[in-house]
Amino acid sequence: MVLLLVLAGLYLFGQFSRQINERSDRELMAEEQVWIDYLQTGLENGRVFILKTREVAVYPVNMAVNEVPALEDITEKLQGSQTGFPYRQLSQVVQIGDISYQIILKKSQEQKTILLNNFRRTMLFVLAGLFIVVLIFNWIISRNLWAPFRQSLQKIRDTELSKIHSLQFNQTDTAEFNELNNSLNAMRDKIYGDYINMKEFTENAAHEMQTPIAVVQGKLELLLQDQNLHEAQVQLIADAGAVLNRLARLNKGLLLLAKIENNQYEAAEHLSFTAITEKYLRLFDDLIRAKSLSVETVVENDFNPALHPLLADSLVTNLLGNAIKYNYTGGTIRIVVSKAKYQVSNSSLLDPIPAEKLFRRFNTSKEEDESSNGLGLAIVKKIADSNGLLLDYFVENGIHSFIVRSHG
Repeated sequence: MVLLLVLAGLYLFGQFSRQINERSDRELMAEEQVWIDYLQTGLENGRVFILKTREVAVYPVNMAVNEVPALEDITEKLQGSQTGFPYRQLSQVVQIGDISYQIILKKSQEQKTILLNNFRRTMLFVLAGLFIVVLIFNWIISRNLWAPFRQSLQKIRDTELSKIHSLQFNQTDTAEFNELNNSLNAMRDKIYGDYINMKEFTENAAHEMQTPIAVVQGKLELLLQDQNLHEAQVQLIADAGAVLNRLARLNKGLLLLAKIENNQYEAAEHLSFTAITEKYLRLFDDLIRAKSLSVETVVENDFNPALHPLLADSLVTNLLGNAIKYNYTGGTIRIVVSKAKYQVSNSSLLDPIPAEKLFRRFNTSKEEDESSNGLGLAIVKKIADSNGLLLDYFVENGIHSFIVRSHG
């Protein structure tokens, strides 16, 4: 539209300028005819005519005759002035009897310049006004036309998976949006059906898979109590028990991740991370003593995000557990609790975790013990994301730090 308006303005401006030039040319040619008639009258009286002024020049020349007059725009400066004045000039050599006359006629174009400037300002004003009016009308029409689409988009942004069944995309006055909303309603039903199936699967798996694992663990413990077992058999049973214990923890971690993803843990209350940390430091005291770790706790203010108690415990235990597990004997652990963040830092001989592997599931290094299932940081990340928390990681001077921040 802008391009069309500009082209239309240039075309109208060019047409207006051409019309003015054509009118000036007609006047100059009429004036030339008057001079030719006058020279022919003088020829009958036997006179040679010579006239040279700023706007009219008629004098005999020794030049070939021009059949068509030359018309052009020129600019001349007055004597002693630097300002140029526009003229429309007619120039032609005509034959009057035996004498060739050079006729040069000039017509001031100052009035044309003024008219063109006024026309240019008027056109710019009209085109700018038209463009603004079109923008306003286009904005009003687009806002009303796209209102149903924006409403549907906002509903999608605000919808939680656990409440998707209540989402309804209504009919509109636009056929295309009705088709879109019908497709969204069908997709909603499918997503909700898949969500229910997944939720039922996780609930059933929690019971069905843990029971046989517990039975097998019990059987292995009974076998270990048999006094007739050889040392090699005891070792085999112990190895099988360790693998089974790891499988139980893996099953528990995967089920926890699935439940978090399905929003089965709603934020119940604002919990005290200071109290949770103190509780698990006491529970981990034996492990801390075994590695001779130095633990420093700095409580500037309490960190109180809204979390389900189970998720808060899982977040803290995973961060503290990693700080102990991947530390070295005689290393340090520093815990900083403030109103805006919860930070756990630990010394470690391990290299920094690459960003692309940081929160990946089953990401374990060669230095880790076989009891690790590689789900700890993935669970922490999922808890943070599902509850509006930010999780950062950085390494400085061999100190690995994880920081949980609130958006506020």
